[in-house]
Amino acid sequence: MQLIDAETADFLYAEMGAGRETSGGSAANTLAGLAALGKRCGFIGQVANDQLGTIFAHDIKALGVDYHTPVSNGGVPTARCLVMVTPDAQRTMNTFLGASQHLPASALDPEMIRGAGILYLEGYLWDPEEPRKAMRSAIELARAAGRKVAFTLSDGFVIERHRADFMTLIESGLIDILFSNEAEIQALAQVEDFEQAVAAIAPKVPILVSTRSEKGAVAVAGGKRHEAPAAPVDEVIDTTGAGDLFAAGFLAGIVEGKNLTTCLHLGALCAAEIISHYGARPEADLKELRARSGL
Repeated sequence: MQLIDAETADFLYAEMGAGRETSGGSAANTLAGLAALGKRCGFIGQVANDQLGTIFAHDIKALGVDYHTPVSNGGVPTARCLVMVTPDAQRTMNTFLGASQHLPASALDPEMIRGAGILYLEGYLWDPEEPRKAMRSAIELARAAGRKVAFTLSDGFVIERHRADFMTLIESGLIDILFSNEAEIQALAQVEDFEQAVAAIAPKVPILVSTRSEKGAVAVAGGKRHEAPAAPVDEVIDTTGAGDLFAAGFLAGIVEGKNLTTCLHLGALCAAEIISHYGARPEADLKELRARSGL
């Protein structure tokens, strides 16, 4: 994943062949999965007053997600991510953060945050200054209301630039559920061994979750380790959004009070659905898939 500017985004888009265009965004994808599982969700994120912004707002509302963040009229277009997928299902992501990187704290919906069981934040938007301030404010609101805070590390480059901030959040007890993949947790712990990384970070957060692609996923809480294998999939088409949908399944289990092993299995089920097709929004009925799985 690399960040790009508007000019580069336009250039790459012009050079790309025919593709699939769909709403995305890391946290928005997670909420799309949660909504598909029947959970009540609200989203706070900024788009511009342009075509892509209109499409995004329509799509997320159509999923049943509460969304009413005011649009930006500052001239910066809506964010987009240009994803190129190789035949072995790996993806290169070129992300223009656009209007999302100017989300002000004034755009927060305090009542939505106070009323939510879990506040879920994506690391990608920790990079720009304005949304970083907004997320700090959101954490304060959630904490004051006695709500849980979940945070996803998102990408290695984010950790490289903001590791000190993330460790401060963690060591201050502000994060209840920390999501990572294998490479991210190692980068956060500054070690090259997964088990060493888990041992270093797990005692610092109530729940640590780390995905390991085909090796499954691990959750550690209170010194107890839980594991689940990757869910079977006929063919891996596109890994874009696998972590986002894993978080959706895991959080659905958390809000239902399921044990962590079941939460991991739910996450793996949702991730398997998303990697079986192009795009980072579910195409199959997640409720039906879950019912069939018996989870």
